[in-house]
Amino acid sequence: MTTTRKTDDRYKRPQFELRCGGLHITLQRVPAWLVGLITTASGAAATWWTTR
Repeated sequence: MTTTRKTDDRYKRPQFELRCGGLHITLQRVPAWLVGLITTASGAAATWWTTR
């Protein structure tokens, strides 16, 4: 019989890690709302930039 192990989330590598001086930000997974926010802001900035 074959068994599969589920990987424990505590030992996974983070998707995003930022270390800058005393600041340390770690994201285990990127939330969908954050991806949507970044995409919307990038689209708005690109539209503004091209219509200048």
